[in-house]
Amino acid sequence: MRILLVEDDPEVGELVLETLRADGYATDWAQDGEEALGLLEGFPYDLLVLDIVLPRRDGLSVLAALRLEGKRLPVLMLTARDTLDDRVRGLEGGADDYLVKPFHLRELRARVRALLRRSHGEASNQFQVGRLRLDVGAKRAWWGQEELRLSGREWGILEFLALHEGSYFPREALLEHIWSGEASIDPRSLDPYISRLRGKLAEDAIETVRGLGYRFRG
Repeated sequence: MRILLVEDDPEVGELVLETLRADGYATDWAQDGEEALGLLEGFPYDLLVLDIVLPRRDGLSVLAALRLEGKRLPVLMLTARDTLDDRVRGLEGGADDYLVKPFHLRELRARVRALLRRSHGEASNQFQVGRLRLDVGAKRAWWGQEELRLSGREWGILEFLALHEGSYFPREALLEHIWSGEASIDPRSLDPYISRLRGKLAEDAIETVRGLGYRFRG
């Protein structure tokens, strides 16, 4: 799963970024509202962690633009504004949850997990897509009754495609998601992982269409 963090405080941003990545989430970090909207246009994030007080464009404005475009990804407001009016404005503006600074990282992690489960219609860490069952908390996968042995990158590719079942993603999007933060990536790096996944699932489980990219069919 991929998360966008929008936070202009370097210390808080570094702490949250490290925490989310340590929990296995591919996480990008924007430090102002305009940068955040640009990233949201370019990639289908699973969760937005959004501060209110931001340079160039504040968080409530970012949230309003997001909802106006019809994007329904869950939004966790992360802010020092703790008055009732501020919380009501955020929630009525389309936020799904609200966490006030200073906060405990355990609570942040719990709220992130809850929002991600809820957004995929799950009350637990497990979900089913066709013959595939995933436990996103334990990072385990089953094809039918057989548990799969997956490398970290195989898991990342499979989880991402399964969570967005039926949607096509170009090679560049998958490379950016799985190899996030690496300076130079060979475009062919994806090929052996897709090939191995097809061998562990079924040849037609991951479809490739020229000009569109890859999609999971379940």
